[in-house]
Amino acid sequence: MATKLDPWGAVSIDDYSKLFEEFGISSFDDILPQIDDPHPYMKRHIIFGHRDYQKVVEAMKEKTPFAVMSGFMPSGRVHLGGKMVMEEIIWHQKHGGDAFVAIADMEAHSVRGISWDRCKEMGIEEYILSLIALGFEPSGTIYFQSKRQAVRDLAFELASAARFSELAAIYGFSGETNVAHMVSVMVQSADILHPQLSDNGGPKPVVIPVGSDQDAHIRLTRDLAGRMRKFLVEEREGRVSLRGKAAGTELIEAAAARLREMGYRKVKRYEEHIDVFDAMAKDLGRVEEEMRSLEVEAGGYGFVPPASLYHRFMTGLTGGKMSSSRPESHIALTEDPEEAREKVMKAVTGGRQSLAEQKKLGGEPDKCTVYELLIFHLSEDDGELAEVYDECKSGAKTCGTCKKEAAERIRDFLVDHQQEREIARERLAEYGL
Repeated sequence: MATKLDPWGAVSIDDYSKLFEEFGISSFDDILPQIDDPHPYMKRHIIFGHRDYQKVVEAMKEKTPFAVMSGFMPSGRVHLGGKMVMEEIIWHQKHGGDAFVAIADMEAHSVRGISWDRCKEMGIEEYILSLIALGFEPSGTIYFQSKRQAVRDLAFELASAARFSELAAIYGFSGETNVAHMVSVMVQSADILHPQLSDNGGPKPVVIPVGSDQDAHIRLTRDLAGRMRKFLVEEREGRVSLRGKAAGTELIEAAAARLREMGYRKVKRYEEHIDVFDAMAKDLGRVEEEMRSLEVEAGGYGFVPPASLYHRFMTGLTGGKMSSSRPESHIALTEDPEEAREKVMKAVTGGRQSLAEQKKLGGEPDKCTVYELLIFHLSEDDGELAEVYDECKSGAKTCGTCKKEAAERIRDFLVDHQQEREIARERLAEYGL
């Protein structure tokens, strides 16, 4: 049965490797050795897949411009799942990326029916304060969709390249879907692409860290980015070819002139395309970048298709998927530290039915929500995690001991984090909020 990825519904994935074949997501393991200072989520295989992340890795290595962008729908309390995305954004910001964070109030208003005032309140109180407390720097950009005119203008432009039949196929929209919901999808695509607008430094690689349930937005936006281009640059039969159906006569002529300025002599122009017979496959990137610049000069966008990173979902403390609608399944960053401690003490573990059985057979840390808490959030020491894993598997460590240690850590983390949130509240003006 095919996997269904629904950005607004419940998604449970038993085998992440299926996403490689079904959705064309690439394995992150193949690119991990190229990253000099990987985030723990990368090393621990929590980030399992990507699309086109190679371009971002190259930009980090070469110290050239790139950006990171993601968003949060203010429809409930921010929990540890949201913290994962925040930490990935902050890691890329620290590694030289321009950082953009959208508070998706238009999505929350159209999809969940949440009032504008409530969207603003939750956006700040739940998401923005925690983002700043975790280390997001003022050099980045935090905005509400409804207040970002450049995003709304770009959404209108992108909508001209989208079709209802396409949205229906991707998201299951029907005649009963309200139009505002469809508009919010275009706004999310604009969120993803707007770091490449001229006011933000122009075209560059942009990575979107998300859970795999959001992949539909990435696929749609990558398609739209291509449709907004004036030229398609490709290798055809050993030469470089430019197809410019959307370019128009003047831009086609300008492209041919630019290619000659680049030193190519065998440039043949047709009505809607150009063949460069003395440009080989190795020249493809150079020609692509020059045509991208030409597009921008002519008032176009020259978008680079956005890259993406996909992380595994955390298991809910009660087993199954962690869900915002089930408070007992998750730990919110704003909840009482003592209540969070109690939740961990009641969490489902990978322990056996009895202590005797545990000592004889050992535990199952791969099925344990408490061990998962350590991997995702509560331990920075890979050696410690390996030791806990081995002690659990051998039966040397009991679930009670492990729970108590994790419960103390989550309480301490929340105490510290909530203190940092109050400091962040005093800094909102630094972020233009």
